[in-house]
Amino acid sequence: MAQEHAFSLAVETLLKCDIPLRAKYLRILFCEITRILNHLLALTTHALDVGAMTPFLWAFEEREKLMEFYERVSGARMHAAYIRPGGVAKNISHTLFFDISVFVRQFFKRIDEIEDMLTGNRIWNVRLRDIGMVNYKQAFDYGFSGVMLRGSGIPWDLRLLDSYDNYNLLRFFIPVGSKGDCYDRYMIRIEEMRQSLFIIEQVLYCIRYLDMIGNFAIRSNKIVPPTRAFMKFSMESLIHHFKLYSEGFVVEKGDVYTSVEAPKGEFGIFLVSNGTSRPYRCRIKAPGFLHLQSLEMMCKDLMLADMVTIIGTQDIVFGEVDR
Repeated sequence: MAQEHAFSLAVETLLKCDIPLRAKYLRILFCEITRILNHLLALTTHALDVGAMTPFLWAFEEREKLMEFYERVSGARMHAAYIRPGGVAKNISHTLFFDISVFVRQFFKRIDEIEDMLTGNRIWNVRLRDIGMVNYKQAFDYGFSGVMLRGSGIPWDLRLLDSYDNYNLLRFFIPVGSKGDCYDRYMIRIEEMRQSLFIIEQVLYCIRYLDMIGNFAIRSNKIVPPTRAFMKFSMESLIHHFKLYSEGFVVEKGDVYTSVEAPKGEFGIFLVSNGTSRPYRCRIKAPGFLHLQSLEMMCKDLMLADMVTIIGTQDIVFGEVDR
């Protein structure tokens, strides 16, 4: 959901609209669930490439639970379209709220189990320590972001530096590395999953105990479609629904660049509006290509087998690179 989050923030900036507090917390909730989903896949497929199969099987059991949370709010396991301009698609139910709380409590133990399997493992240490080392200057020169940048000792996290959607109201720690090798980046992803759990706990507390019963989207039906209940007896709601789904909403002329701290790094959207209901230009900045271009530098003077380790630590999606 990080990609749709960045696009929604860009559109809302052009529209000059501020979404309700509850919608912001729901966005944070599912963005951190997305971060855990990504790191579970990145870490355990990396381990699978290096030769450890068990963590992969453990992680995919937990990923199924998180995919179910996706499905229960959007109807889709992968391409959710839950975060939309103006807020989110729907509120979360009490049962989903409870199930996420249960997951958070038990997932701390799952992280510990993965660490027990890998962190002190002799083969894992030999394959990752002092491999793919990147110093802070190289990290800046190659345009790194996310875990790749923090692994080189730079505490750069847009959730705090840009403080979009009330991240600045939450307390969490930014883990950084010291040597900039594959092992540092592994440890950062492990700790980021724990920090995501802490963030989710705070968000659930805010939604549950601070009595924020507010809306999950703005009230303007020119941007957010009306509910089906209103469409049954309100002609205006029916007209708004028809206009939104046939034409969309008009955005004033202007341009904006918005970025979010996606699990793989900085994901940015450069959006240009020409005053119509369709973007004149939408440029997507994804972190994968910038990370891949450093592969030759990271592999220098290493064995061919180490390339597998380095590609795994970069957490690349080649569809994103080919785009």
